[in-house]
Amino acid sequence: MLLQLSAAFDLQQDVVPWLAERLSAEAAAPVAGPRAGLDPVENNYETLQVVNVERNGKVIYSCKDSKRNVFFGLYDLQTKKNEHLYTFEKDLQVVSCSVNREKTLLAVSFIQSAKERRNELQPASKCLTLLVEIHPVNNVKVLKAVDSCIWVQFLYPIDERNPFPDSHLLLISEEKYVEQFHIQVFREDENRVKSESVLKCIQFYADENFNLIFEVPLDISFGDTGLTLVNFGCEDSQNREMLSKDLNLRVFTSHTGSLCVCYNKKSDAQEQVTYSVFYLHKGYSKTFAAELGTLEHQSMKNITFLNLDYYVAVYLPGHFFHLLNTQHPDLMCYSLFLTGENETMNLIPDGPLQSLSGALAWDWCSGKLFRVNFNQSSLLHFLQNSPLDYERLAVLHCVLAWGRNPKVLEVQIIQWIFENMWTCRAFDPIQEFLIASLYWKFCLDISNMDKLLPHSSLRSWNTEIPGVTSVTEEILLPLMKVQSFKGYWEKLNSNLEYVKYAKPHLQYNNNVVRREWRNLISEEKKGKRRSTVYFRNILENAVKVISNLEAWIVEPRLALLFQEEDNQQRLLMGLMVSELKEHLLRNLPVQFIGKKKIEQLVLDYVSKMLDLLCQMLETSWRKHNLHSWVFHFDGRGSAGEFAVFHTMTQILDSVNRMCLPLPPGFHTLHMTLGVRCLPLHSLLRYIDDKVLLLTEKGVMKLLKDLDNTEKNEKLKFSIVARLPPFIMQKISQVWDHPVNSHIISRNYVKRLLQKHKRQSRNSTMDKSSFLIEFLPLNYLIEVLTELETARQALNPFEGCDSVDTKFVEEAALKQTTILLNL
Repeated sequence: MLLQLSAAFDLQQDVVPWLAERLSAEAAAPVAGPRAGLDPVENNYETLQVVNVERNGKVIYSCKDSKRNVFFGLYDLQTKKNEHLYTFEKDLQVVSCSVNREKTLLAVSFIQSAKERRNELQPASKCLTLLVEIHPVNNVKVLKAVDSCIWVQFLYPIDERNPFPDSHLLLISEEKYVEQFHIQVFREDENRVKSESVLKCIQFYADENFNLIFEVPLDISFGDTGLTLVNFGCEDSQNREMLSKDLNLRVFTSHTGSLCVCYNKKSDAQEQVTYSVFYLHKGYSKTFAAELGTLEHQSMKNITFLNLDYYVAVYLPGHFFHLLNTQHPDLMCYSLFLTGENETMNLIPDGPLQSLSGALAWDWCSGKLFRVNFNQSSLLHFLQNSPLDYERLAVLHCVLAWGRNPKVLEVQIIQWIFENMWTCRAFDPIQEFLIASLYWKFCLDISNMDKLLPHSSLRSWNTEIPGVTSVTEEILLPLMKVQSFKGYWEKLNSNLEYVKYAKPHLQYNNNVVRREWRNLISEEKKGKRRSTVYFRNILENAVKVISNLEAWIVEPRLALLFQEEDNQQRLLMGLMVSELKEHLLRNLPVQFIGKKKIEQLVLDYVSKMLDLLCQMLETSWRKHNLHSWVFHFDGRGSAGEFAVFHTMTQILDSVNRMCLPLPPGFHTLHMTLGVRCLPLHSLLRYIDDKVLLLTEKGVMKLLKDLDNTEKNEKLKFSIVARLPPFIMQKISQVWDHPVNSHIISRNYVKRLLQKHKRQSRNSTMDKSSFLIEFLPLNYLIEVLTELETARQALNPFEGCDSVDTKFVEEAALKQTTILLNL
């Protein structure tokens, strides 16, 4: 025979014995609940039939017992074993049946009996198609109810090693159409299958078309509530009651491209309440647990979620108010958590509120519509009175994000900073004010700017916030289903792309500027300089920033700034412009934004930063009534000057740690107040520790203002002795004083001896040329003359100055005369 057939499966041999053994075991066992198999009495094996053979070779069969209950079983050709799938306790005429690969779902289509369909008032469909959750028996859903026959078939992967992430079911109708269902499931406790919640977003258009924009699975259990309307309010009191007993879910969007799903599952726990926020635009969720204290359970009301654009408010009347920052939800300190009887909480109605677009809230009970806004004066009052750093930080960001009248607001925040900068332990209020102000002013106008510029001076937060804890989990990102985006969808997609591909983070920092600036300063001290073009470009950047800033000035400043070159600060300013511009041009779509717009934005960013620093000085000047202060080194400083000096010292420390530029003239002003307010030993300590920086203009003014009393002489000598060489060289040309000659001579000798190693010599100098017979001085002059001669012989073209051995000799004799009072 060319062909040979061998039996791989036989109902009578492979199934009937197993059924008989199962029936006997069930007959002997006591009945404790609903029957899972066949009725053991008068089984009729004539109804045993194969209804489907799946792709993997597993055979599905069915049979009926004496009560016409339909039993479905499965035979595995590989293991030669049978297993029970499901039992319908009614008479069915099975048309088709299929089980998914995981054996968790069973699809069945059948013809209803005439008896079940015999109802003229409520005519029933002839053919029903059901989806059954079979581990355990806890869920049956109707997929189709029609008068034509339907065949069902689960799809199996070609490669068993690469299973589908969900189950795919085909429904084929005799009316010549096919439907496909995607059923997402997950396994719980190894024996249960639930439908996984899927968030889908559909965009409808004016031409009656629509697109599925994205879908994303969410770990949210809806139970068996059927259709759940989100953001539609409630239709009647019965639905409201049902919602309050089950779950509370809202979906919020923002013009910045954020997408949040807020979810609260009702619980019987009286000690705490949990709620979750899925930050889909960030790729993670946070589940919060808020303590309820000792309040009675009867006082519990529904949690309200409100969409406030950059924030989401979570509110439980009488218990807590949680203001969540959706732009930067990573650290808890950017969100405000209030508990108990708080003034802010008492302003919100106790009834359930429905959040609507445009910061509107609808009170279901009263029928009132509210517009929700942040009260700037209340936020500032809270900021000024809260002693807790995490509340201060959260409110500072909130008031900067939502504040109106920026100039007035900035002055009020600066006043708060000056009153509290020594009481903040967890963050630097000056740094946070500078960075956060710039972020909320510039970063939200251009797409992706919020990812490229820093929003805070903090990098971590490890302090617990009393009353609330959180657990962060990564979640799947929404799967976008379209290729081109506009408006909100473009911003959301941009956020998702950043989460997927921006490793490491692209936020700008000043590390490169810090390194380059230090190199330039070091090279300048050593007499080295980069190319003229390089320096010119950097200094031109600084000129543009200062011109840009001066165009904003409406009235003259009290603090004397921008009245000198201050090359170091101009270099730092120009470097920051250069690096920030390169950073943005590299990471922003220049072809859509435009290079000129980016360049202007960089100038505005650096100019605004300097403007905020100037405002700090102006506010401090006015606070301490220094309106009539004159730039002069003579005299002692007042209490107001002393306070301003310490404020400037704190500003300097905060700015230096971030390597940000200061307004030109800041160091001269700081030095002037330091000389007027500090005793000499403290002043010199500040200078040696680089807290006070000696500037050319400041030292020149000091030497001019102070007379030559013994006290002032000591001060001048101490200051001049600490000058860097490039300033000393300029000072020595204009300061006519014996001390100046002494310092010049000493530096000349030091430089000469450092550059040349002394070699064995045979002096032929004419000692009669020395007018004074003072052996130590004679010997020093002899050595210096020899070294100077050797230097000029090696390099006759080396630049010469007005200092030589004769100058040193005269300065030494003059200084000795002064010291001996001759």
